Amino acid sequence: MATEQVDTLYPTRRMRPSKISIVGAGAVGTALAYACVIKGVARDVVLYDIAKEKVEAEALDIAHGIQFTPVGSIVGSDDVEAMRDSDMVVITAGPKQKPGQSRLDLAEATASMLEKMIPEVLRVAPDALILMVTNPVDVATHIALKISGLERNRIFGSGTVLDTSRLRYLVSKVTGVAVRNIHAYVTGEHGDSEVALWSCAEIGNVPVQRWGATVDGKPFDDEVRRDIAHQVVRSAYHIIDGKGATNYAIGLAAANIINAALRDEERVLTISTLLEGWEGISGVCMAAPTIVGIEGAGRVLNPPITLDEREALTKSALALREVARGLGY
Repeated sequence: MATEQVDTLYPTRRMRPSKISIVGAGAVGTALAYACVIKGVARDVVLYDIAKEKVEAEALDIAHGIQFTPVGSIVGSDDVEAMRDSDMVVITAGPKQKPGQSRLDLAEATASMLEKMIPEVLRVAPDALILMVTNPVDVATHIALKISGLERNRIFGSGTVLDTSRLRYLVSKVTGVAVRNIHAYVTGEHGDSEVALWSCAEIGNVPVQRWGATVDGKPFDDEVRRDIAHQVVRSAYHIIDGKGATNYAIGLAAANIINAALRDEERVLTISTLLEGWEGISGVCMAAPTIVGIEGAGRVLNPPITLDEREALTKSALALREVARGLGY
């Protein structure tokens, strides 16, 4: 019997191009499409939105530069059928966060949108992994799981992958060490109750508690760490106040998650998944260090954390659970 030939660049798919579809041609969706094309995370990219002229124009603008990228095609469409047989569908569509709003304030409108969108996505791409990016992402992930009835590995959210990147960027600035050598995580809600896990954070292989002085000669102490964590939480509000939306960094973050899944990288990322017994937390979707590979969301890791961090995570979980239940989920 003949042996099936496996696509070695994209091991998820046998003898056919990989395909991702992005729902929503707003600031985040278009930034993600652009990042996916530049990084070559799939051979075919579809940008879907009900605004026909806008979505076609956004995709065409990117397509005109496709000669300079590894991607084979990008199309924009207002027809759900364009997403058929996608390997991964990313949902960015949803209400826009306004100045002064928290992400949880968007929950009701997001739930209404997902009740219509998820069945349509599953109709045309029944085998796809689904990545939730729309806010509030943790509640949106929980709702999407309930609507779909799929396993936790198939639907997961971008979680605090962006927040973790912000944390590492700020630690890099105060220590003078490259971001790639900063190993620290933000967990919990992607929002106001998120928790930076300083207890297991390292710079290179040096615990932050033993790092010593910052580039300004100050000790890298609790005060500095609290200030960094506060800046991470406030980052989105600051950007929204200045330009109306955050889009570039979340586009890059989501493209990184897609890459990890489609190329089976088995990377540890703080995506939002349904937790069961993680640090005493169950039945809620929120961010935790999770292995991401060809099957989607895999094992959730248990880094050493303090009692204070665990208590903060529990509070974060309770806040998210309350919002989900208030929406009937």
